Parts: sequence; structure tokens; C-alpha cells
Amino acid sequence: MVVDCPDPQALAPFYEALLGVSRTKDGTDHVRLTLGGDQPELALHRTDHYVRPDWKRGEPAQQLHLDLLVADLDEAEREVLALGGHLLDGSDKPIGYRVYADPVGHPFCLVTPEGLG
Repeated sequence: MVVDCPDPQALAPFYEALLGVSRTKDGTDHVRLTLGGDQPELALHRTDHYVRPDWKRGEPAQQLHLDLLVADLDEAEREVLALGGHLLDGSDKPIGYRVYADPVGHPFCLVTPEGLG
């Protein structure tokens, strides 16, 4: 999986801490994170044409987002906020999942097992 962003070096610490992973490639234009086992790698790739997605309006479209399984939404939210992420307007904190954005605006969801249904 490749995530376009304006500065991979600045965004990498957010995903390293959020996912508990480490870098396997560390360059100015490209950072690769190992998720472990047979999981795919997550790459952060510099683009000068990055446009922050607007989650509510859909313009520009978000194109893809991650769903991260967590045991406790409140605890996971505290961690996301401490790392520089933020809860997106309109998420309304429903039971089972909440929608956030990373520091440069990529939406992602925290999902509990009851939210998978």
C-alpha cells in the first residue's frame, strides 16, 4: 500500500507509533514500514501534488482509507490525538467505529469488533 503525502519523513512517526511498526526503507522521498508477518508493507511516498481529501464533501475523493481494529475506542482515540491525528467532523462517535485523519489529512477509521458487523 502506498500513501501519497507532502513529506514522508514528517508523516512516518505518526504511522510508526499508531501501528507499532518500524521502517524498512528510509529516504527523503519514500519511507517503507513493515507491518509484519504476511501483511503488506505501508509506503509513504512524497508528491508535490498532494491535495488533502475532504472527508465530508468528497472533493477531492479520499481514494482509500485504513480500518484499524482496536479493543477500546476511547483509549485508541487518546493515542491518535496524542500522535497528531484528529477526529473528523461528522464522525459523531458512533458505537463500533470513529473516523479520524492523520496529520496531513488521510482519513482512517478505528473499528472495534462490534463495529465490524
